[in-house]
Amino acid sequence: MINTGKLAGRTIFISGASRGIGKAIALKAAQDGANIIIAAKTGEPHPKLEGTIYTAAKEVEAAGGKALPCVVDVRDENQIKAAVDQAVSKFGGIDIVVNNASAISLTGTLETDMKRYDLMHHINTRGTFLVSKICLPYLKKSPSAHILNLSPPLNMSPHWFKDHLAYTMAKYGMSMCVLGMAEEFRCDKVAVNALWPRTAIQTAAIEMLTGPESSQHSRKPEIVADAAYAILCKDPCSATGNFYIDEDVLRQEGMSQAQIDAYACDPSNNANLMPDFFLDVMSPDKIVSGFNVQVPVGSKTAGKEKTDASSSGPSVELIFKSISDNLSPELVSKTQAIFQFHVTGKLKPAAAFMTGKLKISGNLQKAMKLEKLMTALKAKL
Repeated sequence: MINTGKLAGRTIFISGASRGIGKAIALKAAQDGANIIIAAKTGEPHPKLEGTIYTAAKEVEAAGGKALPCVVDVRDENQIKAAVDQAVSKFGGIDIVVNNASAISLTGTLETDMKRYDLMHHINTRGTFLVSKICLPYLKKSPSAHILNLSPPLNMSPHWFKDHLAYTMAKYGMSMCVLGMAEEFRCDKVAVNALWPRTAIQTAAIEMLTGPESSQHSRKPEIVADAAYAILCKDPCSATGNFYIDEDVLRQEGMSQAQIDAYACDPSNNANLMPDFFLDVMSPDKIVSGFNVQVPVGSKTAGKEKTDASSSGPSVELIFKSISDNLSPELVSKTQAIFQFHVTGKLKPAAAFMTGKLKISGNLQKAMKLEKLMTALKAKL
């Protein structure tokens, strides 16, 4: 999407902007010459994740914007206030807030410890409310005020609650902020909207959840950034209280299907992109069945489909016998975990996980070691 220059000189506070979708939105706005407050926790390099607020700031300035990197944990009211004060002192005010910071844990009620529950609700719902609350006095003074939450439409289908209730409530809390604040501040000409992707987006979070294969079934963060840009360029009085979907926004902006297809990480696999959560584009069973693979692998699978005995490839029994035969004391010592498999259907792990058919219980860090274990064994199977 071509930049129009409409965000030139505007000051944008973006939470979670050191990487992923938040950084992509920052870079898109920076091309117009916007001022970007990069508010994120990562001040020091993370051992497993690329990028800090300072490396993101360099990219913003290289793209043509001005950057203010601030270490901000959105659970900490004082850190948010300090960052907002610095932004107002440096740039004169705040025009736009993008609530992007989020935490995810796709666990059932009994498997969700309260520490993880609190983390999601404090970052997603409370963090969004708090950042918006602190910025609103300045937004009300701006002629082009926007709050944009990276949160889904409010879909009351039980399917989106039953498998990860705590996460759904936390994300829907962000969406309820849109519903309420859009009306509360309509007369102040502050637009409040939500934006959500049609498909999975390739970020560190999705790779952690579904593995490195996720890129084959995801789109690049730039599709969300371009959609966000189009929304933030709108007149606040004419566009508020909406739950936008990235692909729909870009179609309304005149993009062709070929242009939208170009956002795929692997354009040759456009027909097999994973729908994101909370969108009833098709039933979960159809989403899963669309991924045609022969051997399911996961920490624990609970599908309802029957195994297709006629499909080609080795049987599940032979796969696990091969794994057992090739285990070594070295691999066992590196993994230090026991994995239990309940394989009942022909499922693509990434798609199954996204639709609630792949369950992982126990220690998540140990579950993630399964990927390394399987990678080490792959060449021998």
